[in-house]
Amino acid sequence: MTFRGWPADAFDFYRGLELDNSKAYWQANKHRYEESVKAPFEALLGELDQEYGPFRMFRPYRDTRFSKDKSPYKTAAAASSEGERGTGLYVQVSAAGLMVGSGYYHMASDQLARFREAVDDDAAGEAIATICATLEKKGHEIAAFEQLKTAPRGYGKDHPRVDLLRRKGLVAMRFFPEAGWLHTAKAKARVVDTWREEQPMHDWLDAQVGPSELPPPDAEW
Repeated sequence: MTFRGWPADAFDFYRGLELDNSKAYWQANKHRYEESVKAPFEALLGELDQEYGPFRMFRPYRDTRFSKDKSPYKTAAAASSEGERGTGLYVQVSAAGLMVGSGYYHMASDQLARFREAVDDDAAGEAIATICATLEKKGHEIAAFEQLKTAPRGYGKDHPRVDLLRRKGLVAMRFFPEAGWLHTAKAKARVVDTWREEQPMHDWLDAQVGPSELPPPDAEW
């Protein structure tokens, strides 16, 4: 199947789900999710897989076991991929439009130690600070899974790059509100162009941080 964008109904579907996040709405409109959201998304991922994949599309159901919010369905469809060196790629559609991002969303403890050492280094630290500033000027948002309220232990609060040191991850994201081009194949070019703009961040993270070398946690069944 060739990717031709997400039809307007995909965004209408999520607007409805935001108003009525119930099993009744989902069952009555599941065919719209399958046809207008999931099928185009899978077509896009099929085209992206060769260069950027493999991608994994997330399930539409929320895990409510430990959440006060018991709404059963996610109000966005998303997929991600991770490169050999650790950089994650992410794409999401919702009622708000399209979101594209990449980076190291949540660093393991050994990655975080290497990240802070690199940020503290004058040359490497200035390089990533410049990369982040350039991306922000181009409309990307710089974010992280979590960040400290103050400088981490061993680093001064007056450190010139304390904002980066406080982060426990580093990602760049770009948001695109719903527009006509999202309903066409041009949406793929926006996704790819966003990742290409963020490539300097990928290169820095892969060179300075890399994948975690810790053993994976035991699986819980």
